[in-house]
Amino acid sequence: MLSKAQIKYIKSLRTQKYRLESRAFIAEGEKIACEWLSTKEPITHIVALESWLRQHDTLLKNHPEASIYEIDEATLLSISSLKSSQSALLVAKMPKPPLIFPQNGWSIALDRLQDPGNMGTIIRIADWFGISSIVCSPHCVDIYNPKVVQAAMGGHLRVQFLEADLEKYFEETSLPIYAAVLNGENLYQSQKSKDGVLLIGNESQGLTPNLVKLATNRVSIPRFGGAESLNAAVATGIICSHLIQH
Repeated sequence: MLSKAQIKYIKSLRTQKYRLESRAFIAEGEKIACEWLSTKEPITHIVALESWLRQHDTLLKNHPEASIYEIDEATLLSISSLKSSQSALLVAKMPKPPLIFPQNGWSIALDRLQDPGNMGTIIRIADWFGISSIVCSPHCVDIYNPKVVQAAMGGHLRVQFLEADLEKYFEETSLPIYAAVLNGENLYQSQKSKDGVLLIGNESQGLTPNLVKLATNRVSIPRFGGAESLNAAVATGIICSHLIQH
């Protein structure tokens, strides 16, 4: 049974300040919990309904380092960061970020992306296309925000994250940089590449002008209808589908 102190600790992880202090975050929902438990990623708490714990006994044995707590549905809902009822919640440890910028393959660079749903979906898109690194500028939404983790659907397990000054990264890298802009080259006339950086900007303000200047390529998705713009995550998926070549 969870103590009041443990409940307070788990609830505190909804806040970035306490996630950073603890170097821990929440991963919840049956599918996400099962995926995490199938790996060797360190887990400190497994909190779940009795029926769920019984059903996944084999997975639980993969993580002897974790403390397991059987909990009723009402209490689980009270500590959850989600609005709908879930069967399981994990507290996982944050991996150490990479020490160097991506030097080959594809990566995604995000300039001040703010929406947790967009961030999570972009992580999921990176996972789908085999993109192993996402570089976030300062002031991006926290990648371990519970809503981001939920939307990423396990993408955190296969994508590495680095927070950095994007201008510095672009000045140091030899990789081609593809900036998603409204007035760039037609995406479908752009050359595909085995390596590169896809640069996506803030949902309402777009890209910082200095970053656009550093881009080697500026690409746009051609518009045939009346929509003013595309959602950042949707645009990321479309561009990845065309540019990325393995």
